[in-house]
Amino acid sequence: MSFNHLHLDARLHEGIKRAGFKKPTPIQEAAIPIALSGKDLIGTAQTGTGKTAAFVLPILNKLLNGKRRQTRALIITPTRELAAQIHQMIQQLKGSNKWIRSTTVYGGVGAAQQIEMLRSGVEIVVACPGRLLDHIHGKHAKLQNVEMLILDEADRMLDMGFLPDIRRILKYLPSERQTMLFSATFPKEIEKLAANTLRNPKRVSIGISRPANTVSHTLYPVPQHLKRKLLVRLLKDTETDSVLIFARTKHRTRRLADQIKKKGFKVTSLHGDRTQGQRRNALKGFKQGYYQIMVATDIASRGLDIDSITHVINYDMPDTADAYIHRIGRTGRAKRNGEAFTLCTPQDKGMIKQIERVMKEQLPRTRLDDFDYGSPKPDYGQKRPHAKSGHQRTHAKNAQRIAQ
Repeated sequence: MSFNHLHLDARLHEGIKRAGFKKPTPIQEAAIPIALSGKDLIGTAQTGTGKTAAFVLPILNKLLNGKRRQTRALIITPTRELAAQIHQMIQQLKGSNKWIRSTTVYGGVGAAQQIEMLRSGVEIVVACPGRLLDHIHGKHAKLQNVEMLILDEADRMLDMGFLPDIRRILKYLPSERQTMLFSATFPKEIEKLAANTLRNPKRVSIGISRPANTVSHTLYPVPQHLKRKLLVRLLKDTETDSVLIFARTKHRTRRLADQIKKKGFKVTSLHGDRTQGQRRNALKGFKQGYYQIMVATDIASRGLDIDSITHVINYDMPDTADAYIHRIGRTGRAKRNGEAFTLCTPQDKGMIKQIERVMKEQLPRTRLDDFDYGSPKPDYGQKRPHAKSGHQRTHAKNAQRIAQ
């Protein structure tokens, strides 16, 4: 099937070509006709399947006709990075139809420019929930003419505690509208949200059980205290172009990035404590190849759309099998091959079983021939006969943290 068979307005084909789309992906082929019909939609698709275009194209198709200079489409998404990428996709796909305007609304940056755009009457608003509520309460965002609502990454919004904000936003929208909800998983809270928000929705489910087959997976068993040492070896021994490393917490992300940098690598980091400007510079530098490595929390596991990533390394095991799939979905994109390395300790056995159950296969384990897996854990003077002073205890704790 080609895009010509989807009955999109001919004025959109220029943007489709500019975006490099040859033919619809399965989620686009299934979702676009439903969206064009005006029906509500629940979409489930793994990351990297073309989901964004599956709702952006129907929005643009509708906005080519009808009133202008008022917000007719609202896209709500959990993170600033994803909002920016959706906005970029809109700019690509709208082609020469310049009268369709869109803006992003999220925190971490000044509100003045957002207010100016909202007051001027943009047709599409791509927003994170918290800042959108601020603009609603400030009477800058006027949503009474919204015809299409998109809730993207709904399960991620649940994880980040945004569902109460979503429910508040819904009160400001017309009841007569088209709603599309996209979510990788459907816990009870998301099912309830869908039931209360959508009317007789059609369901589309594409490729959710396993990650892309362009990714190869390898587990590297290692004692906890040797993880960093093994990671550095892997980085030195592996031919890589662009590496995304996941760590569990913001603190570990910062520390690990600093430690890798000291080994001579060009590295940046992405986590919740970085300002919007720092995030933007980190992503830009990583995408353009200035940084070979990005160390990130799970903030980067969804919506990070960089085709050049050759390797994903799980320095820390993810909390769920679903999180694993989203993490490794950052590589092997655009039909390119990618590799996923996971450093696993004896405490990770349970999660490995869950991941292998989803993968429906046993993942290969690898040990480096010349790596000393038996190297003892430093004791940092724990066997001293006398009790430590406060200063000594602090010094020992700091030393232990640095070694991890």
